[in-house]
Amino acid sequence: MSHITVLLKEAVDSLQLRPDSVVVDATFGSGGHAREIVSRLGKKGTYIGIDADSTAFTGQSFADQKAIVHLVNDNFQNITQILSSLNIEKADAVLADLGWRMEQFTDSGKGFSFAVDEPLIMTFGDPELYPFTVHDIINEWDEETIANIIYGYADERYARRIARNIVERRRSAPILSTLDLADIVRGAVPKAERYRKIHPATKTFQALRIAVNDELGVLERFIKNAFRALSPGGVISIISFHSIEDRVVKHTFRALADSGQAELTPKKPLSPSAEELQSNPRARSAKLRILTKTT
Repeated sequence: MSHITVLLKEAVDSLQLRPDSVVVDATFGSGGHAREIVSRLGKKGTYIGIDADSTAFTGQSFADQKAIVHLVNDNFQNITQILSSLNIEKADAVLADLGWRMEQFTDSGKGFSFAVDEPLIMTFGDPELYPFTVHDIINEWDEETIANIIYGYADERYARRIARNIVERRRSAPILSTLDLADIVRGAVPKAERYRKIHPATKTFQALRIAVNDELGVLERFIKNAFRALSPGGVISIISFHSIEDRVVKHTFRALADSGQAELTPKKPLSPSAEELQSNPRARSAKLRILTKTT
């Protein structure tokens, strides 16, 4: 299944681009927003695409576009340093799409999906640069901490049962692969939950990925750093897909608005239209929040 960019028009329209805008696309992904953004920029415009996964840029070319294009393999929380390295003082607009490329699930080799048998890693970047991987959590961390991760980062109601099963299984042999872990989770939940449309391991895998990559901490730091990097009147727009990350965006945006430095524009998030949902049901949970810097 090919990746479909969610809220494409709404997100790019929200950036209020001019031909000479400096735009940061903080999560390049499959390049869907990138192509639309660059097409709206002129010769004096600058596009900076960031992605922690270097494979995101494979096969991407903007040679036929007018604007200056920079593609940067880095974590988006480092937006300030990235702009400085490019000798850019301020950005006019910042966009972050917190969704996933399908290739990250199917071709990563890092265990993001329980649909393929892969090692339990789940780091966005080079595993050697991370303090721990999912393998470490599952095989070395105590039961209570594992349960707290699964519940805290995914609202998994069976978190304690799942953690207990993980600890019991690893006593006989290390848990090494995605299929092993998915099987353990399936066995931990009640039988009625094992055959629903959504796989019972979905939330557990989400929680472990968030923990390994410190996604919520990184997201909050990114928003604050991106806001500092904006010119007065600049816009930061973020598309989120699950309630936990949307909560971070909502609260951080609201704090900036309450401080008098920004406005929520609009106050409520935008959602996909009925037409978009018909062509892409996966977009149903997407929310687009927009913040405009006023000072």
